[in-house]
Amino acid sequence: MTDSNQTSSERPLTAPTTPATAPASPPERRLPGWRLWAPLLCQAALVMAIPAQAVYTYLTGTTIVLQTAPVDPYDFLRGYYQILGYEISDPNTLKTLPGSPTVLEGNENYSYIDRGQPVYVILQKPEGNSESDRPPAWEPVAVRSDRPENLPDNQIAIRGEGNGWGVEYGLETYYMPESERDRVNADINFAQQTDPESFVVEVKVDSGGHAIPVRLWVRDRSFQF
Repeated sequence: MTDSNQTSSERPLTAPTTPATAPASPPERRLPGWRLWAPLLCQAALVMAIPAQAVYTYLTGTTIVLQTAPVDPYDFLRGYYQILGYEISDPNTLKTLPGSPTVLEGNENYSYIDRGQPVYVILQKPEGNSESDRPPAWEPVAVRSDRPENLPDNQIAIRGEGNGWGVEYGLETYYMPESERDRVNADINFAQQTDPESFVVEVKVDSGGHAIPVRLWVRDRSFQF
């Protein structure tokens, strides 16, 4: 008979039960590295493309002067920037120039330009020297829907796009320093009332027609962009 007082250390040991081995999970699939950095490179290229184009235009472009159109210098809802208009932005002005009849559409009293429609305005350098420090505006002489080639040395083409009612050239905004805001507004208002031709914008235009603003002239005073 087995002694009931047998200690636990004297009892036979039972082999531990080994748990069933869990099935191995499939290895994680790691995306190729190029799928992570390729989109980032594309985004960086897009961000840098605009400044790069502006730098190229500034370094290689020809300096010209554009005549402005009337604007409202006291539109304070725009904050610290002024919306600029140009004579060559108005389709009713452009339709009086020689050029492609497909650029402008409308009737005798009104014309419009389709949104996104490329427009190239050919400008001619004025003859003679200005009687003031302010440079004279270049004269629009023709309009095209395709970039013109082989222009004479005294002409250049500036590229714009239709916005549904006129043409934009990327030159429509002037950010005013807070310290000069009232002064610039007063000068623009006075110039438009007394001598509209004294309100011009100096820009640079490259061989592709792209333009960047350089300086705003109001009478004989200039303001850097």
